[in-house]
Amino acid sequence: MNSTSKFTLPAVLDPVFAAVMEQLQQKVEAKDRVIAERNQALAAAEAIIHQLKEALRLERIRKYGKQSEKLTDLQLELLDHEPAVSSEEIDAECQREPLRGEPQSGAPAHPQQKPRKKHPGRNELPSHLERIEEIVACATEQCSCGAETRVIGYEETEVLGMKPAVYFVRVIKREKRACAACVMQGVVTAPVPERIAPKSIFADETIISILINKYCDALPLYRQRAILIRDLGIDVALTTINDAVLRVGELLIPVVGTMKRDLLAGGYIQADETHVGVQTPDKKGSNHRAFFWQYSAPGKGVVFDFEMTRSKKVATEFFKDYGGILHTDGYVVYEKDIGTKDLIHACCFAHARRGFIDAIKVQTKAQTPDARLERAVTLMDDLFAIDRQAREQNLSLADRHALRQECAPALLDELHTLLSEMTASGTILPHSVAGKAINYALKRWAKLTQFLKHPVIELSTNWAENSMRPIAMGRSLCPSF
Repeated sequence: MNSTSKFTLPAVLDPVFAAVMEQLQQKVEAKDRVIAERNQALAAAEAIIHQLKEALRLERIRKYGKQSEKLTDLQLELLDHEPAVSSEEIDAECQREPLRGEPQSGAPAHPQQKPRKKHPGRNELPSHLERIEEIVACATEQCSCGAETRVIGYEETEVLGMKPAVYFVRVIKREKRACAACVMQGVVTAPVPERIAPKSIFADETIISILINKYCDALPLYRQRAILIRDLGIDVALTTINDAVLRVGELLIPVVGTMKRDLLAGGYIQADETHVGVQTPDKKGSNHRAFFWQYSAPGKGVVFDFEMTRSKKVATEFFKDYGGILHTDGYVVYEKDIGTKDLIHACCFAHARRGFIDAIKVQTKAQTPDARLERAVTLMDDLFAIDRQAREQNLSLADRHALRQECAPALLDELHTLLSEMTASGTILPHSVAGKAINYALKRWAKLTQFLKHPVIELSTNWAENSMRPIAMGRSLCPSF
């Protein structure tokens, strides 16, 4: 056969060849689909792994403190295997060189982190405290020359002393008088003194001390009962202590009602909520998750509402007739159908900023640090610097509003453009720490920028969060309320 001639199949084999080729093509397409599905599943799995690694690193940083941001993921993992880790051990681990083959530590938590301040030195004790002098004499030996020595001065050191609490029994004796000349009048007894809990075994000052210990120092009532047994040998029933505390609550109900009305009439409220463990008869063996709802405004009182739920009905009930400004974090229950149609909802810039700080914390040098995240934090810091300048200059709300109008719009425009570009670039996973921070800010942008329209709005709800701090501290010290 000529080498230039084409090879052709017999006509009878054409249908067979076509069928085989079609089957092969179908198998190739099926394999391509399987490969595409597996690649898609692999990409989704890698995204989930990335999110979980970020969440795990962030949780470990929160567990071991700010200094642990310098540690690598491997170092943090090793700390997790220790039964107890002190701050000194974390300090030492931060100074250690990374292990061979170990990626280096994370990016700094803040691009403009301030240098640590020098220690201010020994604290000066307040002048209003009583001073009790204690003189320490020199040794009795005379001078080597045999002459008598004399005092020429003192080296003074002040330390904070204390006297243990003194308990005593107050015996209340009410006079009983009778007049021999007035037989019909009979015996007259002096009136009962006014007390917080008239039938309680505790005096007013003792009840107040119990309240301070519980609500300010997170010392639960059962521990206070144990202290009375240990220190005084007095075994008071826990129900007796509970009754005294409840009596104070009853007396304060009108006060709280007045504070609530004053707050709702003010036109600007910051709201927040935090969980607390409680023990109830309905749930034995473990704590029930209850909530403190907090409502406050700068310069006004703080109203707490204790509820067994975090559902929307709590906020709806409190704000049902309110038509002012409500300033909150991004919790969904505040989003709509709260208060009257005139209510204005503003969101907190500190919460938005916190998401970007977390995104910077979870970055490691194995990745290329994203300068856009640091720029977003810098722009937010510049916004807070405007309000800091207003505070330092003691500006009125009107003057602060004028300063905001002058400086803030350009910063907000750049920040919004930056966040939009980061979203459109596709380089940040939507469910990563950074992706969630960007989405949080863009979704609430109109509410975050309400401060440009209303001078009374603060940039953050830190006022509300600070009022909740004692509850959060108490939660870490005492598992149940």
